[in-house]
Amino acid sequence: MLEIGRVQTLTIDHIDQRGAWLQTGETQVLLPSRQVPEGARPGTPVEVFLYLHAGEPMATLRHPFAQVGEFALLRVNQAGQQGTFLEWGMEKELLVPFSEQPKRMREGQNYIVRVCLDDQGRCFASGRIDRWLEQEQIELQEGQSVDMLLWQFTDLGAKMIVNHRYGALLYRDEIRPDMQPGDTFKGFVKALRPDGKIDVTLHHVGKAGTEQAQATLLAALAKTGFLSLHDQSPADAIQRKLGMSKKAFKKAVGGLYKAGTIELTGDGIRLKKS
Repeated sequence: MLEIGRVQTLTIDHIDQRGAWLQTGETQVLLPSRQVPEGARPGTPVEVFLYLHAGEPMATLRHPFAQVGEFALLRVNQAGQQGTFLEWGMEKELLVPFSEQPKRMREGQNYIVRVCLDDQGRCFASGRIDRWLEQEQIELQEGQSVDMLLWQFTDLGAKMIVNHRYGALLYRDEIRPDMQPGDTFKGFVKALRPDGKIDVTLHHVGKAGTEQAQATLLAALAKTGFLSLHDQSPADAIQRKLGMSKKAFKKAVGGLYKAGTIELTGDGIRLKKS
């Protein structure tokens, strides 16, 4: 199947003076001769990105920073009469029409956008993120591992784009000072709320999350034997030292204390001597 705007692995049908002709269904797509890999022959599989050139499908070995259906942080190179143009790793820049800009984009600035196809099969980008996020029939489960892209910060934490499909919230107690829009993370679905909204976390949830937090805490204690953290420590101090939320920290401490692995002092936690 021909998927314009996506990376596909296609097989070379034949090679002529123009290049290698790749077979996809009943259609053949040209990979120009200057890009044909050395030693390629009919039957060789090639991973290519498909796009339209003069209205015809074309293949290239270059891969964009984001494909159709994906979100990414891209830089504005220049402005034109129809919109602004983004650097996306291809020879031809990616257009963001003015109608797809909630606010006028400025040269040299970075923006989260979604790569899309217009009615003629041409790639373009949209900065109207909410329009492209699915809100019904959410195909996720609590505890499921997901890919996340940081979209923007809010008073509650950070808006995340999950699996290039859904909007979600990462709460403030998990935000690290080095996090920036456009950063990507592996995370987990924390909760699917009755109002259709999604909460996510950077850590395993449930029993697996507690065990992970305990392992992190023990690893930190193994280095010095003592941590100056306790129930009254600020959440950001716990996040800086251990990379976990205060809630996860308290659960880990409680479990390790009951197991007799650690002892609590007035100013912190100490690893018990065996």
